[in-house]
Amino acid sequence: MDIRTIAVNRAASHEYFIEETYECGVVLDGAEVKSVRGGKINLKDGFCLVANGEMFLKNVHISLYSGAGKFNSREEKRDRKLLLKKREIASIAGKVSQKGYALVPLKVYFKSALIKVEIGLCRGKHVYDKKQTLKEKDIKRNAEREIKEYR
Repeated sequence: MDIRTIAVNRAASHEYFIEETYECGVVLDGAEVKSVRGGKINLKDGFCLVANGEMFLKNVHISLYSGAGKFNSREEKRDRKLLLKKREIASIAGKVSQKGYALVPLKVYFKSALIKVEIGLCRGKHVYDKKQTLKEKDIKRNAEREIKEYR
């Protein structure tokens, strides 16, 4: 199976504890697919919302495709429907309703010829958690540097 990553939400791992991940399809029009293939997508401020038994990707910026002509006048940050089974959506909705949980898009990638979105069920970090994470990363980086110099 050929998997090629298009975009990654790096801020998500800094802002949240990622507890579970889900893979889902996304409904895009033709010009948006071309734009995503070119890597013109930004997940930074995106989030997911469950409404009426459906899940939507909100606030994700996909740039307008330059070769689409004047008929492609869709909004760049419009809501896009995510494709999941009803049972999965109901399960996720129950978990998100708990206090402190959010659904965040983590990455967008190709799986064969299909564009998939990986969303994460996340719990927000406090400031002291973020500092602890940065401290651990720094320690790990220094250890790697010491090992590299030792060789």
